[in-house]
Amino acid sequence: MDALECIKTRMSIRKFKSDPVPKNILMEVVETAKWSPSYKNTQPWEVIILSGAAKESLSKMMLDLLEKGTEKCPDIPEPGPWPKAQQERIAELVQSRKEKFGIDLGDPKIIIQAKKVNFNFYGAPHAIYLYQDASLSQWSLFDIGLFAQSLMLAAHASGLGTVPQAFVTDYSREIKQFLSLPETKRIVLGLSIGYPDMEAPANSMRTTRVKTEEIAAWVE
Repeated sequence: MDALECIKTRMSIRKFKSDPVPKNILMEVVETAKWSPSYKNTQPWEVIILSGAAKESLSKMMLDLLEKGTEKCPDIPEPGPWPKAQQERIAELVQSRKEKFGIDLGDPKIIIQAKKVNFNFYGAPHAIYLYQDASLSQWSLFDIGLFAQSLMLAAHASGLGTVPQAFVTDYSREIKQFLSLPETKRIVLGLSIGYPDMEAPANSMRTTRVKTEEIAAWVE
């Protein structure tokens, strides 16, 4: 597929086939993503890919922490409150998911269920964590965001699916201990990756986008 098609057809996948992805394909996805731009070519990103028993053990640890009511400690705080325009888009998403799946994301009980599914990485055979040195500036957060987008597009072009996940950074302190990462690092994002199960109802919904005229100005 060409680049424009790849960007427009990528979507967040929330149900995966159990088939593992060969290591060389996953490494090729990372190899492609590393060509993302960054401030003065600082390349402020690091990657850990989990599979098999390691991924399952991490999932169990996060589920246990959730069950115990352990206080969250993400390295990047949860955003909010939102400006009016962004809050309206969130409300539209919540309403759409409620109408299609009967899932009310405003219900605290549903949020707990959603976290459990997240912590199981939506059944994907692999999980990815993106992290960087905690001393880096906001520019480096922007750069690792570019890397994340490149990684997701490279995966999509390779026939894989991904979903970026904030919930799986809830317990960053414990996750860094599990992954043997020093406290001087900050975990930015987790992702599930694998072959998408496009027959699953969970993958039957795509989010909308605002009209281009609402976000783009033309000056002559």
